Amino acid sequence: MSIEATSGTEGRGGAEVIGSVPSPTRSTASVRTAGIRSGRGSSRLISTTALLIDLVLILLATGIGVVGRNSLTIFDEAADVTSVVTGMAVWLVPLWIILLAAWGLYRTKNMGAGSLEYQSILTATGITAGLAAAVLYLTHSQLSRGFFVLEFTVGVVMLLVGRLTLRRFIQRARGRGLLLSDVVLSGTIPHIDEIATVISRESWLGYRIVGAITPPDDPSPHTTRGIPVIGHIDRLGEAVRTVEAEAVICAEGSFPGSRDFRRLAWDLEHSRTQLIVVPAMTDVSAERLQVRPIAGLPLVHVEQPQSEAASRWGKRAFDIVGSSALIVVSAPIMLAVALAIKIHDGGPVFFRQVRVGKDGRLFRCFKFRSMVVDAEKLLAQLRTQNESDGGVLFKMEKDPRITRVGHVIRRFSLDEFPQFFNVFRGEMSLVGPRPALPSEVEQYEEHVHRRLDVRPGITGLWQVSGRSDLPWTETVRLDLYYVDNWSMTQDVMILIRTARAVLASAGAY
Repeated sequence: MSIEATSGTEGRGGAEVIGSVPSPTRSTASVRTAGIRSGRGSSRLISTTALLIDLVLILLATGIGVVGRNSLTIFDEAADVTSVVTGMAVWLVPLWIILLAAWGLYRTKNMGAGSLEYQSILTATGITAGLAAAVLYLTHSQLSRGFFVLEFTVGVVMLLVGRLTLRRFIQRARGRGLLLSDVVLSGTIPHIDEIATVISRESWLGYRIVGAITPPDDPSPHTTRGIPVIGHIDRLGEAVRTVEAEAVICAEGSFPGSRDFRRLAWDLEHSRTQLIVVPAMTDVSAERLQVRPIAGLPLVHVEQPQSEAASRWGKRAFDIVGSSALIVVSAPIMLAVALAIKIHDGGPVFFRQVRVGKDGRLFRCFKFRSMVVDAEKLLAQLRTQNESDGGVLFKMEKDPRITRVGHVIRRFSLDEFPQFFNVFRGEMSLVGPRPALPSEVEQYEEHVHRRLDVRPGITGLWQVSGRSDLPWTETVRLDLYYVDNWSMTQDVMILIRTARAVLASAGAY
């Protein structure tokens, strides 16, 4: 089950769920808190903050453009542009803000997750620059081209950085129970609880569950997770308005037919409540979906999975360049780690293990040794203490085989640095599914073998979504999502998030 952002797991912790009181008429007034904790006030605060930040950054970019044009020696000497820019700023700054607003950049539903926010900034800025250039040309204004280039180049970079910073602030605040939007979940109880699990895990989504709405034939006063049932689907609109929810998330079982969905949309038409529908198809990225209405039918076209694209020359070239640079940059660190391992117990520096690569080909995976020398022999004795819920992987948070040096290098993933050489040799990729052991592959269900359609990676969605904390089923889901929805942009984002996860040492053991 996916809600708006299937690939993202940019925050840990739990979204707030209001109580488990089994009364369907329970008022939510007693559980609402003042200030910025949740509700429509938080949405207005986020939108207003984004607007003010953008305004300040655009004015700052204008100032940098003036100073840069008058000071930098790369431009030809010209008359001072300050007076011209002052008159231009009167209409350029509002125009820029208006276009940012037109592209939905002050709607909270477009903020905090996904790449649409950044794409909209680029589009709105490009159109602003084009319109400004047209106005200046038609009015024969004498404005320095150097200033024009500086203004929009610096401006777009600052806007992107500003939104990234604001996004981090929003996600951290939501993880602490602030800036949440009140939502109601609709559908059958199993599907409601499934969505609630996702919302609880992905706290960065910013949803605060205030109630559930179930089919009329279900008498349950609350769901299995303790979410109070505040009404039934035949009176969904009334129930949503009663708790003043900002959004209603409709899962399977919410509508017997299309007429019922249309009736709900009409019922919410004059409210400010968002209507979010969880589709039956899951783990499909937004980039693969395109809605094409035909004769009133909203047909959803789904592009084919991208597993072949993940093996093409572009990704391989990226791996060669990236691994080469990382080998050079990390050489001093790898030397220090090697010396620490050797001095600690005098054993081998490297640990070589056979792993399964693309299309089932075997290769030797390199790692710095983080365990005692006879760790493989001791594994059989520890099998009964396996903490992996799926049983395929062996996980043990306090594994006695890990050395003191091993604890340190595992915490910051330094033990995986030698895998840069595996990437350079073409056996692995910088980003991809987790490299599996032959014994693990033997236990795979049929659909899990799709993980082997691409090169395994040093990092991946599993790495930035909890690392060793993830259950086996979730690891498989994330790996298959990566294979089916590969894109170079996703690879870059995963690498950035990996750096954050490693520095935070989250889920590493």
